[in-house]
Amino acid sequence: MKDLFSSGSSLYQLARPSYPASLIQEILKYVVTPQFAWDCGAGSGQLTQLLAPYFDAVVATDISTQQLQHAPYFENVSYQVQSAEHTSFAEQSFDLITVAQAIHWFNFDRFYAEVNRTLKSDGVLAVIGYGLIQLQHPELQACIERLYFRTLKGYWDAERCYIDEAYQTIPFPYEEIPMPELSMSFQWSADQLLDYFNTWSALKHYRVKNADDPLYELKVFFALDDHVSQIFDLTFPIFVRLGRLAVSVH
Repeated sequence: MKDLFSSGSSLYQLARPSYPASLIQEILKYVVTPQFAWDCGAGSGQLTQLLAPYFDAVVATDISTQQLQHAPYFENVSYQVQSAEHTSFAEQSFDLITVAQAIHWFNFDRFYAEVNRTLKSDGVLAVIGYGLIQLQHPELQACIERLYFRTLKGYWDAERCYIDEAYQTIPFPYEEIPMPELSMSFQWSADQLLDYFNTWSALKHYRVKNADDPLYELKVFFALDDHVSQIFDLTFPIFVRLGRLAVSVH
């Protein structure tokens, strides 16, 4: 499992989008007993905070101490520094295991072995991700797509392809439960958008090797008089792979 987000963890916590309540409601339809949940690769708790009200106890793990230090406090949540592929949890502990915007960094076989070991026989695994930001402003969207596909080409980690493919190409050895199309919508300022782009791992890789500013075109766009104080409508497509243990695992 890679750790690309310990540096800048406070910005990550502030700038990354929060998942909608509708996502949790869809997943909870298939959780038999909402007692104990494991949020794996929890980062700074973007998904953990939505699970906390519905479960007796939640354990949230990440390999980044810095990320977990920025997660919100809840009495029923335990934050632990543990690898996704090797944990200290007892067998058949969890009613729900979630991993949000992180599974593409994992060793799939080892992580799934931990899922098979620690998930209850009637438990559910939810693999969640979100795709490229979509804005209602065509000119701004074109700038973002040039940044993503052209400027940062070759700077994204190879695992990013799984996000671009909406997690449809990850191995998923479970009895899959169909999920509806979901998205999350926001209204962000120029500063909020720039903060979000600054959390991109490819941007960090680019700056290590180049002296120029990859966000220059966007900053010029935002500096125009009619965009300085504008609030932009935007969405992120959410994708979910939801599954139960295959019969052969029992």
